[in-house]
Amino acid sequence: MIDVLLIGGKGTIGSGLRTYLPKINNNYKLTSVDLPNVMDKAKSALKDDFFIDLDVSSDESGLKKSLKGRDLIVYLARTDPLREMNQMTDLVFNSILAQCPEALVIGSSSVHATGGAYFPFTKEPYSTIAQRKFKNLKEWPKPLSVLTEPCPIGDYGLEKAYVESWCSRLGANGKNAVAARWGGINENNEKKEEVAYFTVWCHQEDSARFVDACYKTFVKGKLRPGAHYYVISNNKYNIFDIETTRKEIGYKPQHDAESLYGND
Repeated sequence: MIDVLLIGGKGTIGSGLRTYLPKINNNYKLTSVDLPNVMDKAKSALKDDFFIDLDVSSDESGLKKSLKGRDLIVYLARTDPLREMNQMTDLVFNSILAQCPEALVIGSSSVHATGGAYFPFTKEPYSTIAQRKFKNLKEWPKPLSVLTEPCPIGDYGLEKAYVESWCSRLGANGKNAVAARWGGINENNEKKEEVAYFTVWCHQEDSARFVDACYKTFVKGKLRPGAHYYVISNNKYNIFDIETTRKEIGYKPQHDAESLYGND
């Protein structure tokens, strides 16, 4: 069995991983750590779910206990404001180093960590793409590389860049940690009022495929430590580099936002 701990497992990303990881490989044994009264975003009860009620931002001993013996840790939890979020990130990563330094760690970043490169879709050609005026483009822009350095805008981007810095730190010290630059994780692309959503959307199943690909590459001893990858579905109108993610870890996204967005 592959012993997985989801820190913040009741949210949108966590509930997707709980739903789809066991379908990809039934050897995944998942445990979720989350606040006692937080809403579980899973649409229905999931078989063999196991929860630990815990505030990881304040219960260091409980956090360390929950980390013992894990093979894979996915850090998804967040809080506000930025200072408290970064303090929680420090606590989580220091606790991982103390309790299970040989485990694979996937830190939750976001496309917002590199928001300065495109956000808020006011720069050309991104504004034209966001408005879906594809006929006005002479050529499609080169996808934003996974090697793009963090250039966050706003506190949300800053907290994600901070998670990336921890993953880089672990990688530089011979540990196995990567950062997932998640796109808009949802089962359905229903945000038609957010016109650029089709290019950042990622199906929950594809997010699970990413985690599974990371773990398989880790087991083979071929994971690039400290890497950060964009995690986007196989969207027709994509501006992010997922080809590197395919080549380095064998990521195979199956969904396309256009099939749910609707062609026009």
